[in-house]
Amino acid sequence: MFHKHKKEKLSYGIVGLGRFGYALAVDLAQSGAEILVIDRDEEKVRELREYTENALVVNTLDKKSLMDTGIQNCDVAVVCIGENMESSILTTLNLVSLGVPQVIAKATSAEHGEILAKLGAEVVYPERDMALRLANRLETARVLDFIQLSESINISKRMVPEKFIGKTVLEMNIRAQFGLNIIAVENGGEVVDTVGPDYTFRAGDIMIVSGSRDDLLRLSEWEEKDD
Repeated sequence: MFHKHKKEKLSYGIVGLGRFGYALAVDLAQSGAEILVIDRDEEKVRELREYTENALVVNTLDKKSLMDTGIQNCDVAVVCIGENMESSILTTLNLVSLGVPQVIAKATSAEHGEILAKLGAEVVYPERDMALRLANRLETARVLDFIQLSESINISKRMVPEKFIGKTVLEMNIRAQFGLNIIAVENGGEVVDTVGPDYTFRAGDIMIVSGSRDDLLRLSEWEEKDD
């Protein structure tokens, strides 16, 4: 049975080792998190034992079987079952009723997600979010990367517009113009992570900004207006 050992770090229980669950488990383990992984596929579970000793083969995901694994002792449980909606819903229900503090569940459709949310889970849409991220990256060649943290918080890594070069942060004032915040500026491997109002933009600058998707799009449209 799983018991948390690293008190200062969150522990994660991952149910289902499909592509999403497997990648999530490996990433969390490599970051030093304490994880418990559960799947019926013995080969996948055996592969994950390279990353954690808490890798268990479980054939049925009823409440008793889940309790026997000790997943209720995790801080976060992630249900990565997508292809079997019934199993996903029942597993989510069981984890919520076991009192896991945070249950996150993968959804494959809006209807699936609505049911999971009503059960008390935080819902994620990996395939949709990946498509959105790709679409945002392709919207303009200036955007080098895009991460959606929530509906209202996004982080974009982008080339500084030519209109910015030679101007200070205060002069361009993108917070007032677009509602965006500059997190950092990178140039030639040098990173300025405290960007003051007197910072002068240079050719080759890459800025990392945060804000809503609509605000980021407004900046992109403004950049292209006079090109």
